[in-house]
Amino acid sequence: MQIDLSDKVALVTGSSRGIGKAIARRMGAAGALVALHYGERREAAEEVAAELPRAEVFQADLARVEECERLAADVVACHGRIDVLVNNAAVAIPATIEAPLDEWRRVWEATLAINLRAPEVLTRLAIQHFLGQAGASGHLRIINIASRAAFRGDTPEYTAYAASKGGLVALTRTIARGYGKRGIRAFTIAPGFTMTEMARDFMDRYGEIVVGDVALERVTEPEDLAPLVVLLASGLADHATGCTIDVNGGSYVH
Repeated sequence: MQIDLSDKVALVTGSSRGIGKAIARRMGAAGALVALHYGERREAAEEVAAELPRAEVFQADLARVEECERLAADVVACHGRIDVLVNNAAVAIPATIEAPLDEWRRVWEATLAINLRAPEVLTRLAIQHFLGQAGASGHLRIINIASRAAFRGDTPEYTAYAASKGGLVALTRTIARGYGKRGIRAFTIAPGFTMTEMARDFMDRYGEIVVGDVALERVTEPEDLAPLVVLLASGLADHATGCTIDVNGGSYVH
C-alpha cells in the first residue's frame, strides 16, 4: 500500500543526519511537506532538503528553551500548521559516577535539555497550536524516538541518557491518554543500537559485542525505523496511540 502524506506538514528534529535524515527522506518520499530541523549542520540539512519534493530547513539550538519556541513558531509561520511532530534529536554524553560533580551535573543538564525538555516544549506548543485553530479538523500526531535504554537501562556512564529516554516514554503515554479525544495521537519508537555516524566509533571498538547482542543477522540501520514513522504519521495506526514499538533487532523485547 502506498502511503500518501501530501496533506501533512511534518517537523522532524535532528534531520541533518542519522535517524532523522532517514525519517525526513521517507516522509518526503510519501509526499509530506518536511520541516527539517538542524542544530549546526546547515549544509547537511540543505542537502537532505534538496533531495525532497517539498522541504525547508530550520535552525535551532534545542538546548535553549527560547530556540525551541522559535522553531515551532517559525514552522507555523512558514507553513500554517504542524500535523506531524517527530522528536528525534538527542545526545548521548558519557559520565561515570566517579566524575567530578560539576561534570556530572553538566552532562545531566545537557542531556535532559535536549532529550526531554526540548520534546516537551515542542510537544506543548504543537498541541496548543492544534487546539487553538478555529474549526480545526484532522489530527496531530506526535512521534517520539526514545530508546530501549528507557526499559532495560543502559551502562552506568549513560545513566542520564537512559533516564531522559524513560521520561520521553512517560511524556508520550501521558499525551496519548490525555488528549486522544481531542484529536491528538502520540507514539514512541524505541531503537536499540543503530548504525549512525555517531555510532561508528563505538562500532569500531565494540562491534563484535553489538552484533552478538542482536537476534538478527545485522545491526539496526536508520532506514529500519523510517517506514514505521511514516505509518504512524499516516493515521493508519491511530488505535495504537500511546504504544511503544521496539526496533532493536530483538536485543530487548518487553
